[in-house]
Amino acid sequence: MVSPKTRRLSARQDATAGTGTILATPEQFKIVVADDSRIYRSLVETTLVQEDYIVLFAENGREALAAMAKHHPCLVVSDWEMPDISGIELCKKIRQDYESYVHIILLTSNTKKDQIVEGLAAGADDYLTKPFHPGELLARVAVGRRVAELHRQIQAKNLLLEELAQTDSLTGLPNRRAIEDWTKRELSGAERHGFELWVAIADLDHFKRINDTYGHEVGDMVLKRFAGVLRRNTRASNLCGRIGGEEFVIALSHVDRAGVETAIERIRLQFEAEEFSFGGRVLKATASFGIAAFQGSLDPSPDTLLRNADAALYRAKHEGRNRVEFSS
Repeated sequence: MVSPKTRRLSARQDATAGTGTILATPEQFKIVVADDSRIYRSLVETTLVQEDYIVLFAENGREALAAMAKHHPCLVVSDWEMPDISGIELCKKIRQDYESYVHIILLTSNTKKDQIVEGLAAGADDYLTKPFHPGELLARVAVGRRVAELHRQIQAKNLLLEELAQTDSLTGLPNRRAIEDWTKRELSGAERHGFELWVAIADLDHFKRINDTYGHEVGDMVLKRFAGVLRRNTRASNLCGRIGGEEFVIALSHVDRAGVETAIERIRLQFEAEEFSFGGRVLKATASFGIAAFQGSLDPSPDTLLRNADAALYRAKHEGRNRVEFSS
């Protein structure tokens, strides 16, 4: 009888799972065990029953890959010799196809050093010779768990650092780097598939006067409030961000000129209606907008779009501010 602490699921059962199947939750450590020998699968199960692991069993390499694709395990224990995909081939496949780290332990009856080196060179992290000692398997799996969890922590921190590197610290919006990266990808798609991409630059009117008259704390409040207006009016498929100072960008795709004008005018009017209360005083602010488009005829680069939008913004400022102008 399997201990309640262990969740057992064969890859074949998993493919046609019904009621009674217990799936892994994100916080549980998942292991795929690939071995065509029922005896060794049973030995591994009997050993790992002592720990709180999610264990998925596969009778061959293909079932192991299917279980990995579905459950994203942190550790794989694989027999060296299997009828379809060998343990060596499975190692290579995992290292080739999976960006996230997976700790791999090879089970082998061969004790020759040159073959062990071959297995490690193929991508295995560790090996265990058959017949194995249950305590040694548990110890090596525990080591693999520590290594895998360390990799997960490093990956999470790297993702956080990458997010921070692309986020404006004051408003929480994407910064110039993130905007340029997104726009490059969208421009490539617009050129390839023939849809329009629009970029609007927004600049808060007389913002220096706000900072000089009321202080930078009030200026920051105005910037954050404008960022909130942008965020509420930007679809998930589009982008808004801050490129520096009091300048922001709104990028929209798969929309025509009338749709863009409606969207930007809505933002302009909502911000114009905002009131900023502080120290018994009330301040109102406005923004001007310049819009440019890529429609398959311009040089497909973010710099070109931003220059054209900036020229339209200059015209909006010159024409009296708090207005929307399109690039000619």
